[in-house]
Amino acid sequence: MATATVSGLHHPEVDELRLEGVLHALSDPIRLTMVRALAARVEPCACGSIDVPVSKSTRTHHWRVLRENGLIRQVERGTTKLTELRRDDLDARFPGLLDVVLRG
Repeated sequence: MATATVSGLHHPEVDELRLEGVLHALSDPIRLTMVRALAARVEPCACGSIDVPVSKSTRTHHWRVLRENGLIRQVERGTTKLTELRRDDLDARFPGLLDVVLRG
């Protein structure tokens, strides 16, 4: 299947998600913090609204790793990127994995 793009951003399709990529993305403590913060939200949020102790460029790198490995979806709205966790897609591809990671 073709890779989905939303506002020019790379988002892999559900069947393109790879366990090793998802685990790599979750292996970094900063990215795990970001995923946990997204999991606690009901609505998509601006990337900058999740506070992590890194520079803006490093935060952007972490968001990209999460997006390219299928953990998040980002949509550009004006000058803001709204970000949400792809919980349904992750649960469909790897049932229960996200719940285990979030509880860990």
